[in-house]
Amino acid sequence: MARAKILLTRAWPKAVEAELASRYDVATNPTDAPMSPAALAQAMREHDAVCPTVTDKIDADVLAAAERAKILGNFGVGFEHIDLEAARAKGVLVTNTPDVLTDATADIALLLMLAAARRAGEGERMVRANRWKGWAPTQLMGVQVTGKTLGLVGYGRIAQATAKRAHHGFGMRILYHDPVRAPADVEAETAATHCATLGELLAEADFVSLHCPGGPETHHLIGRDALARMKPTAVLVNTARGPVVEQQALAEALKAGGIAAAGLDVYEGEPAVPDALKALENVVLLPHLGSATIETREAMGMRVVANLDAFFAGDPPPDRVA
Repeated sequence: MARAKILLTRAWPKAVEAELASRYDVATNPTDAPMSPAALAQAMREHDAVCPTVTDKIDADVLAAAERAKILGNFGVGFEHIDLEAARAKGVLVTNTPDVLTDATADIALLLMLAAARRAGEGERMVRANRWKGWAPTQLMGVQVTGKTLGLVGYGRIAQATAKRAHHGFGMRILYHDPVRAPADVEAETAATHCATLGELLAEADFVSLHCPGGPETHHLIGRDALARMKPTAVLVNTARGPVVEQQALAEALKAGGIAAAGLDVYEGEPAVPDALKALENVVLLPHLGSATIETREAMGMRVVANLDAFFAGDPPPDRVA
């Protein structure tokens, strides 16, 4: 019996590639660069399964070419880059990789909070440029994280993991805003308070961490009006999706002192980052490292393997989203 043909659109951890190759006919992308729409469409014609990442825009035009592919095994929990309606219409099943990247992304959220609050990026640049002249009483004074109020926009798995780290590790008071209120036992884990409106959360929080999904409903959710509601001493952290933040408005707020600092791991139009943000000292910029640990990326890949195994065995994949 011929083995199913699988395409990985980017390089995956070697352990996962080897696992897939042990039972599928696996093709990889030798350049490890985002594939063009034409190349993705061709892949949908030639492979039984295509395994995209967040860098691949799987739109209606790409899906229209799905003559052979019947499943998209997405490497990642988010799937805003895939047109789910077009996939359903074409009979292409879509899966993702939930749960396994929760801890790694929550760790990055805390890293950005601490780095932005304590001006770590400025300090490292000072040392690397040989501008550090030694300890001084008022040099690079930041703000304390311990005991402050953290506002979480969205309260899914990653936000809850962030809340646990912040509350139990740093004694932070937890607020959250989410259209669906968490169960009482989940709130009790961190003494979290639900805010009925985003504005209420923004006005009270010393740190605002974004954990909402991407898409039209959250596009530029944090724009000029939202930033104006935040404290001038507040710190904004985004490990969710780049388009949730209006980047020009954020740059203006940071430059004018509307908010104190920001820590960003994701951007609208990645990998481009606005020069207006790169020019500022009071923003920490990371290259989308949220799930970038060996353990997490391997676990994500193995989750895709499990979904493909179920699909080709004729069983329902465990992580189906469409």
